Amino acid sequence: MDMTFMMKLLSRVALALSLSAVSGGALAESGQVSSQDASKQFVIDLGIGAIAKPRYEAADSYLVYPFPIIAVGRFYVPGLGQVVDGRRKSGVFFYPSFNYIGERKASDSSDLTGTKTVDWALELGLGGGFRTNHFRAFAELRQGINGHTGQVGMVGLDGIIYPSEKWEVSFGPRADFASEDYMDTYFGVSASEAANSGGRLTAYSPSAGFKSLGLAARASYDWNDDVRLHLQGGYDRLVGDAADSPIAEGGSKDQFSLGVGVSYRFAFDLF
Repeated sequence: MDMTFMMKLLSRVALALSLSAVSGGALAESGQVSSQDASKQFVIDLGIGAIAKPRYEAADSYLVYPFPIIAVGRFYVPGLGQVVDGRRKSGVFFYPSFNYIGERKASDSSDLTGTKTVDWALELGLGGGFRTNHFRAFAELRQGINGHTGQVGMVGLDGIIYPSEKWEVSFGPRADFASEDYMDTYFGVSASEAANSGGRLTAYSPSAGFKSLGLAARASYDWNDDVRLHLQGGYDRLVGDAADSPIAEGGSKDQFSLGVGVSYRFAFDLF
């Protein structure tokens, strides 16, 4: 393995990590490959976007966050060959799943009066599913680090349509679930927090389960062979123990998001 190969590999790994650390809910899935890139070992779309979403779960105020875009069209592993091949529009696919949750403080909203600060959290995991030309089913599972140490996941279904040669539009339902550790961190209220809230909050201990149900949609436009523009939006309704939390009662159970982004396609050989 020569130095040129190592530098090429490290530079691409560094770029992927720098984008994935930005946060805000990543857009990551299998990408489609054009005929001109079909001979390359690796075809990866990398980009960045901005999304408006609630300041924290159950908040009724919004902030704009950056988020990464990663789509793997082709991926080669020595000894195994082409483990991802986006020339096929049907079959099983896998992708990295990650999310970043910013610090939550009592000063963020009067609805949080008396609550303790929740440190930032990084969630890392995997997603996978099955797709055809006009349908996609998938699931994600992530492990929390730092701010919470629970597990979170999502299952979803998408219908996929192609209004024209350059457009791809997908839309469908989503269901998010979380472990007890996650639910207690973001929706629980301890006795001391309730006492410090001045009567705004009551003690509450949620259990694991589904925390929201919703819908998501995304439209992508091929500006040219390498550049792709993205628009995505979503709606989630808090359910179960998350919806019954005093924090949600003071904020909003209806959560909306709207984001835009741009990605660039890298096609290259390493081996």
